[in-house]
Amino acid sequence: MYQHTRLNSNRFSFFQKFKNLDYLLLFCILLLGFISLTTMYSTDGGQILFHTKSHFIKLVTFTVMMLMISLINIRFWFLVGYLFYLSIIALLLWTYFFGIKSSGSQRWMDLYFINLQPSELMKICIIICLAKYFHRMKIENVNSVYTILTSLIIILLPMGLVIVQPDLGTALLIAISGLAVLWFAGINHKYFIYTILGFLISLPFIISFLKPYQKLRVLTFLNPDRDPLGAGYQIIQSKIAVGSGGIFGKGFLKGTQSYLEFLPEKHTDFIFTLFSEEFGFIGSTFLLIIYAIIIYRIVSIGAGSRSYFAKLFCYSFAAAIFVYITINMSMVLGLLPIVGSPLPIMSYGGSSMLATMIGFGVVLSAKVHNQQSIA
Repeated sequence: MYQHTRLNSNRFSFFQKFKNLDYLLLFCILLLGFISLTTMYSTDGGQILFHTKSHFIKLVTFTVMMLMISLINIRFWFLVGYLFYLSIIALLLWTYFFGIKSSGSQRWMDLYFINLQPSELMKICIIICLAKYFHRMKIENVNSVYTILTSLIIILLPMGLVIVQPDLGTALLIAISGLAVLWFAGINHKYFIYTILGFLISLPFIISFLKPYQKLRVLTFLNPDRDPLGAGYQIIQSKIAVGSGGIFGKGFLKGTQSYLEFLPEKHTDFIFTLFSEEFGFIGSTFLLIIYAIIIYRIVSIGAGSRSYFAKLFCYSFAAAIFVYITINMSMVLGLLPIVGSPLPIMSYGGSSMLATMIGFGVVLSAKVHNQQSIA
């Protein structure tokens, strides 16, 4: 009798968790996944080729994983926060010594079923780690020298390991994810102002340490026409493709810049360019609305959570997603230098999608267990 009652209780608990999911957020994520799949189909020339098949498999696998993560109590992510961080640090070290080399970079590790890029996972991991760090901290200790130095070490350690790969763009995105937590945790805003001023003052010195291809990206950003058939080719073709889309776009599978192979790398960081050419201003606006709803729901879930850890994670993850979208779209429009920032879910890439779906899973877990307090 007791065992039967306990079974019913567990079954109710399981279905109750599904009932508590944020279905508007889930719908927008699935809709974004569907749009990304159709766009990937377009990059393959209207055929189901390698990129489309691979993207579909990853999308389905990581969506199921996201739903499984959402059912795990949010307290679990709090408990494993430091362990998760140290594990990714270990993977970054392993990548530095034994990783796969490609195009002069050593960023990936071969797991046979996927080439994992640990730096992508660090974008999420650092938010979880710092949210745990600030969870129990008294407000008077938030701005102490010890707290600030410890936070900076947590951010700078993975940044250094990613910079030497070399991957300056991802290192900056990791820093932004970490700084977002510090901002919402209540670090005095004057420290951010000092940091920005210090960065601007030291910018000429930083540029002098950049690798030749990184300097070329900065020069190309300032004047793409200086090398229109070389370094400036990608960004020039990207702006032509976006502009040629007009208000309503050229239509699905009718993007001339993409289909005539004027636009390289259209399936990765420049996926928005192909989408914008085919669906125009209206389609691009619709895509931005989906992203806006996703960010709004993440913030709302954070606001409704009892756990300070969940609040910090949701607010910081929403800010990070906003920055990733802004940087990617600004990059393909020529408003920022090319830094290798994928568009969440839309861009082809297993590691990026894996990290994003883990983040969404933790957010949904915060919604399902929004009454869970963490002492």
